[in-house]
Parts: sequence; C-alpha cells; structure tokens
Amino acid sequence: MPLIDEVARKQISRRDLSFLFGILIIILTIFLSAGIYFHLLQFRFLVGPLFLSHWLSWIGTVYIAFYTPAYHFLKRRYPKNILRLLRFHCLGYLIAFMFISIHFFSATPRGTGEALYLTTLILVMSGFIFRFQFLRTHIGGYNINHILRYIHLSVVMTFYIVIVVHIIQHMGAP
Repeated sequence: MPLIDEVARKQISRRDLSFLFGILIIILTIFLSAGIYFHLLQFRFLVGPLFLSHWLSWIGTVYIAFYTPAYHFLKRRYPKNILRLLRFHCLGYLIAFMFISIHFFSATPRGTGEALYLTTLILVMSGFIFRFQFLRTHIGGYNINHILRYIHLSVVMTFYIVIVVHIIQHMGAP
C-alpha cells in the first residue's frame, strides 16, 4: 500500500490533464442538467423500449457498479499502473455521473431517485476533492483528506443498497 500512496502523492496536481478534463466534464454536466431542467434540451425520446436518458443512466450506473470492485482489485494487482487506473476511475465516474444527471433531470425523480442521485453526488464530490487534495488541512487533530476518503468509501455501500432498491421499486415502470 505505501507504493500506491507515494505514486499518488507525487502525481496529484491541479495542473495535470485529469484535473482539466474533470473540470470540463463537471461544467458540461452542469450545462446539460440546467438545459434539461429548463426544457432547453430533450433527452426523453424512445430508443428501443426505453428513453435515451434511461439508457444513459443504465450505462453510468453499470460503470460505477462494476468498475468500483474492479478498481479495488486492479490497483492492488497492478500497483505500477495506479495512475492510469486512477485516471480511468475519476474521469469514468464523472462521465457516469453526467449520464445519471441527464436521467435525473429528464425524469421526475420518485422515491429512491433523489436518494440515489444524492448518494452519487456525494461520491463524486468527495472523490474529486480527495483526488485533487483541495482540503489539505487538519481540524481538531483530524486530517480532512482522511475523513473525505472514509466518506467516499462508505458511501459506495450506500450506492449499492439504494440502486438495488431503486431498480426493484421501478421495475416495470416506464
């Protein structure tokens, strides 16, 4: 594990391309979400049996659901590739979040939809802040980055629970 921390610490910079692409994806997500919310953009048309926004949310959710355990395994199996894996992890999650946001703002969120979106938002925010070390401070003897990492890892289990309940709740609904 020390090798992973050393490599990650050396490469954490807000000037690297991952940070710039991450910011661009976040800005694009905000514009798409606002455009959908204010009915300037439309992603609610049928593609096969489901709306496009629904397909996008499935793509984003499946990516998060499958890449999370894969990332955990791969970063330990191939520690020399940690930066590539981390880049794929961060940017992939941001794109997945953009797809989920398109679905969230296209549909009228019901029941677990709000909980799932909030869970995913916390995952993305805590991960982004932790990855690019925005809070390098201590409060009351606690390292804020360690707290963010704990929150990020803890919310993953919440994501799995809420997504299963959300799918069951909306089975058969359009």
